[in-house]
Formats: sequence, C-alpha cells, structure tokens
Amino acid sequence: MEKIKKIPERKCVGCGEHFAKGDLWRVVKAPTGEISLDKTGRAQGRGAYICKNVACLKKAAKAHRLEAAFKGLVPEEVYAALESAMTEV
Repeated sequence: MEKIKKIPERKCVGCGEHFAKGDLWRVVKAPTGEISLDKTGRAQGRGAYICKNVACLKKAAKAHRLEAAFKGLVPEEVYAALESAMTEV
C-alpha cells in the first residue's frame, strides 16, 4: 500500500482562505524585529502567510492583520517593500 503524502495548508492573512503552503508567500518577523518577504519559506522568526497577489496584501494592510499576526506595529515602509517585492517576482 502506498502512503499518501499530506500537503500542509496555511491560511492567507489577507483573504482568509486556505491554500497549500507552497502557493503562499511567507512574511517573516525576524528575532531582530525586521519584517520581510521570505521567498524560501525557511527564514527564522514568526511567520504569516499571504497570497501571491497585491490585492490580498492591501486587504491585510487595511485590516491590520499583519500587526495582529506579529503582535506589534508594522510600518508603512514594510508594506511598500513587500508590495514592490511581490510585483518584481
């Protein structure tokens, strides 16, 4: 009998829908406090997942969902940097 490999799912902080972990981007808050887009999915720190489109990022920014996920203030510069990183990929 062949084992079926389970695909991990994560919830998008923007739209709230569940997707396969590989279909989402991870936003990470490093132990130093720096918030960035983790393209590898393996960076050290607290992570939140978001869809690979700018609309979900804007929805998350408007509802302050990244602040809730990271339990702290997320500066506007971080949202701008995340948006530019998403559009260049």
